[in-house]
Amino acid sequence: MTDGSDGTAPRGEIRDDEALAGDVPADEIPEEVPGTSRTIETNGVRLHAVEAGPEDGKLLVLLHGFPEFWYGWHETIVPLANAGYRVVVPDQRGYNHSAKPPDVGDYRIDELARDVVGVIDAFGRETAAVAGHDWGAAVGWWLVLHHADRLSEFVAVNVPHPTVFERTLRGSWSQRLKSWYVLAFQLPTLPEAVARAGNWRLPVRSMRKTSNPGTFADEDFRRYRRAWNREGAFEAMVNWYRAIVRDRPEPETTRVEVPTLVIWGANDRFLEKRMAGRSVEHCADGRLMTVDGATHWVVHEDPHRVADAIVDHADPLPPGARE
Repeated sequence: MTDGSDGTAPRGEIRDDEALAGDVPADEIPEEVPGTSRTIETNGVRLHAVEAGPEDGKLLVLLHGFPEFWYGWHETIVPLANAGYRVVVPDQRGYNHSAKPPDVGDYRIDELARDVVGVIDAFGRETAAVAGHDWGAAVGWWLVLHHADRLSEFVAVNVPHPTVFERTLRGSWSQRLKSWYVLAFQLPTLPEAVARAGNWRLPVRSMRKTSNPGTFADEDFRRYRRAWNREGAFEAMVNWYRAIVRDRPEPETTRVEVPTLVIWGANDRFLEKRMAGRSVEHCADGRLMTVDGATHWVVHEDPHRVADAIVDHADPLPPGARE
């Protein structure tokens, strides 16, 4: 297997359950989610992941965004596993139970993408379908632009193609204002201290204010606070933003050859809606599904519609199975 760029593979490996002993609480996975915790060695780091669905099913990797962890996709796991996918939802590096390397450079987008290639390797697959939300979508775009041979399909949820985002930032004061927090996160230590104040008052308030009423329950925030409180976690999470500003990566190509579906919650308060359609224009085989009434948090607000769209785009059954 190759990683699609320099010919070397991250060579991911699934570790036995003892690698997680004592680290993962008994209630990590809600009772209604038929998943199992696993440790995956990939690209020099150890990632925690939740997996579900038939072992011989088509591999589907779900990538969460900021400030979530694997749990951001938990309401989609049951319908996707029932559709026949082998669903794998990692805590990306820096988050929750996964490794938290100390340097900002450890969170460059190239490294984040190679982590996912190693996850695909760990399950012994040449390719996988990938769906990502927020930062998970940003990693997914990088994968389809630099590791296209490892993806069968891609679903991006509420984050645009990197070239579209860069051009929009240059030409739109409106988008610059929406992205003000990216610059704030460049300050050392202060963002972490402010976020932690008042039992994580700021991130909780932000998620509530930018989502539809009732989207997040108290139980959700209990889980998020627990993940954010893990040693070094929030600094590592913010380091994703520090790395992208310092590195300013440019993709090797802007053309996406992997079949791509862009799902966009129309009332996203962080990102301008016009970027969704412009992202599809960079795809050889691209579609846009706009979810009216939904926000940036559409995966939580309409999880079954998102899951159905993934199934429709990345058919879990082999050719001819539906005949």
